[in-house]
Amino acid sequence: MKIVVCVKAVPDASSGRRIDPASKRLDRSSELTLSDFDGYAVEEALQIGGEVVVLSMGPERALDALRKALAMGADRAVLVTDPSLEGSDLLATAKALAGALEREGPDVILFGQQSADGGGACLWAAVADRLRRPYVSQVSELTLADGALTGKRQTEYGYDTISAPLPGIVAVADSINTPRYPSLKGIMGAKKKPQETAAAPDAGSPGTTVVGLNPPPPRGDSLKIEDDGSAAEKIVEFLAEKRLV
Repeated sequence: MKIVVCVKAVPDASSGRRIDPASKRLDRSSELTLSDFDGYAVEEALQIGGEVVVLSMGPERALDALRKALAMGADRAVLVTDPSLEGSDLLATAKALAGALEREGPDVILFGQQSADGGGACLWAAVADRLRRPYVSQVSELTLADGALTGKRQTEYGYDTISAPLPGIVAVADSINTPRYPSLKGIMGAKKKPQETAAAPDAGSPGTTVVGLNPPPPRGDSLKIEDDGSAAEKIVEFLAEKRLV
């Protein structure tokens, strides 16, 4: 069994996050760390067993963040890095990851449900579409057996149980497990594990250019009502004045 976990190196939240006024994108000059959501995907891969490869796209210094996954127990890391990928949008990122995944040929591909910086929660779907593989998202319980994966996910009405043939893609929820803390032995051993860099196949254009970024408009006049026993009446009067009731 070969499992590839797609992860992301994101700016450390403790150092603060801001928008770069020049690029109008998230400033990524601070220290990078493994996205919290991806820890659940790495942990799930380790519990399943087999060869576990972590795959990411980013600058070369993102390898430092991937070492956390290696310290947890992953076997090796692959970083797709290319200057032309800077500022890549969802589709360009999916294309780069899909190319690397085709080279790896895994049985299962795992994602965290979303990234800790963008929170888009749809990269796994874009990768699945490009690879033409089935996917299941928001999985809180995963089983692999008889050439198929079965994912259980919570909905507002109960649980869905969905099966799909392997090879497939799974986006795990943060309720699926509790990620382990890397041991000192794991941290020291991570430095010796294979850490590869690869250029993106036919990288091309990042795809999207941010042309404008503006703060939200200021709020209009507001009315503060102190509850002296007549607050309910005052609220009704206000709504009636605005013709909302």
